[in-house]
Amino acid sequence: YAASDPGFDGRVTVPVLWDKQNKRIVNNSEDEICRMFSDAFRSFATSDTDLFPRDIEDEQAELSTFVHDEVNNGVYKAGFASSQEAYEKACRALFDALDELENRLASSRYLFGDRIVETDWRLFCTLVRFDAVYHGHFKCNVRRIVDYPNLDGYLRDFYQQPGIAATVDFDHIKRHYYITHDDINPTRIVPIGPALDLMRPHNREKVSENDARNAK
Repeated sequence: YAASDPGFDGRVTVPVLWDKQNKRIVNNSEDEICRMFSDAFRSFATSDTDLFPRDIEDEQAELSTFVHDEVNNGVYKAGFASSQEAYEKACRALFDALDELENRLASSRYLFGDRIVETDWRLFCTLVRFDAVYHGHFKCNVRRIVDYPNLDGYLRDFYQQPGIAATVDFDHIKRHYYITHDDINPTRIVPIGPALDLMRPHNREKVSENDARNAK
């Protein structure tokens, strides 16, 4: 941020899209960067995966907003609530959303059938941190993700996608949350658990098989 603007005094956030030649930040919106990678940088892609399919554009935009507002931000609304009333309202809304997604995934391997879109990765980012951090640190403890059969299998399905597990460092995730939020965790003690096994068979391909049979 200082390299882009020596006088910058705003909030520093990640991710950023960095222009190496001009040595400046091009964009710091995760939503816009994802779309740039999918569209503007398409010619550099090594995969033909389309994260923003045109045929479900409106449906995907609606579900992405729901996931962002109720799940991605939902954990923060509960975790940083400053009153019992605000906490309970946020926590109930979060678990209502998780219940809805659990039901959706009962008959669909991914959020939109058998194809992975950006909304799936948006959801994964919160699910993978949930039991390790949000359940305890943010008091989102009505249930764990492991208590949801479909969401748990869905999480493991994504975690086991090639290259993904190597990007997840639970020690780093826990240290970040438990050490940096002094108002929530003034002792800065980092829990040693929970023990998570995300490499167990997820069997989500069976949902696809059942879906295909029902479509015939």
